[in-house]
Amino acid sequence: MSFQNPVFIPGPTNMPERLRKAVDMPTLDHRSSLFGEILHPALQGVKKILKSKTAEIFIFPSTGTGGWETALTNTLSAGDKVLVARNGMFSHRWIDMCQRHGLDVQIVETPWGAGIPADRYEEILTADTSHQIKAVLATHNETATGVVSDIAAVRRAMDAASHPALLFVDGVSSIASMDFRMDEWGVDIAVTGSQKGFMLPAGLAITGFSPKAMATVDAAKLPRTFFDIRDMAKGYAADAYPYTPAVGLLNGLKLSTEMLLGEGLDNVFARHTRIAGGVRAAVDAWGLELCAKSADVYSDTVSAICTPEGFNATDIVSLAAKKYDVAFGVGLGEVAGKLFRIGHLGSLTDVMMLSGLATAEMCMADLGLNIRLGAGVAAAQEHFRSTAGVPVLAAA
Repeated sequence: MSFQNPVFIPGPTNMPERLRKAVDMPTLDHRSSLFGEILHPALQGVKKILKSKTAEIFIFPSTGTGGWETALTNTLSAGDKVLVARNGMFSHRWIDMCQRHGLDVQIVETPWGAGIPADRYEEILTADTSHQIKAVLATHNETATGVVSDIAAVRRAMDAASHPALLFVDGVSSIASMDFRMDEWGVDIAVTGSQKGFMLPAGLAITGFSPKAMATVDAAKLPRTFFDIRDMAKGYAADAYPYTPAVGLLNGLKLSTEMLLGEGLDNVFARHTRIAGGVRAAVDAWGLELCAKSADVYSDTVSAICTPEGFNATDIVSLAAKKYDVAFGVGLGEVAGKLFRIGHLGSLTDVMMLSGLATAEMCMADLGLNIRLGAGVAAAQEHFRSTAGVPVLAAA
């Protein structure tokens, strides 16, 4: 794989040179005051990205999966009931984690390609008059299917049912790329990672806890040591960690949040929307369809593109890597071999995206699909020409 070509996987994403250099730093004493000058601005930057005034931020040397475990183990006890929709591979993995922790999981089976059924959540929560359900889990952006769900609608459903459950949201492939409103949506725990919208290497699990979530921590009985936010909070108070932190990644996160806020969050979101629109225009020109069933659930960070029945979509990904040194994402779980994925999040421009679309066209043509070279690229070009003018990352 060539390091000169951008990647078009849904994460890890392309790294701006400024962030790569920020991560590559000399060793420093992580118990010195200098570490505090990295840590606290990074925490405050994440808080602003989450659009929260009240959340407490906890960042662990881990990935988004570690963030899931942080959410569960710090607020719940064995046997607690949680409500979750399974509509893709990552919601499925969160369900699996809940079950392994001995939680009572009520699963709303949902077609892969559809969003979370907030109306069904409302029915279930309304019927739960004894409030046995302690948490509602929602995957904001299902990376396997390119589907975004309406978290505000989930919160409205919970409020309509007058249900006190906590709301946990997986924003791993949405936060810092798509609008996320922790306070406004009543999110109690937000989970993300460093390697997607924050444009860094994998290695940080980033979580935000609301005051309501914080109030449950001492009563929670699930085992936790490494992910205990109480230990982390004590460390933060002393400009430190309860163990050795990933100093370079935290330094990168400090700069990443500065870059995103400097660009302006509305501009960040508009840039992702514009690039996603170009990809969707290309897909339409190719005569193909997205896994996402309707426009209201189209993701602005990843497009999962279905190929004709009987065709192995994984061949596109394999050929792109072998022949053109370009990375796309494969289908996962129920959609393995049925689609390939183009990631369009993080440090990306429309010009970079055009190179990915051109490569996808070459691969599909090489493999015998009825694709006219240039069709998708031209459609994306027209879209980008008509929507140009939104600021992009100056240092990307």
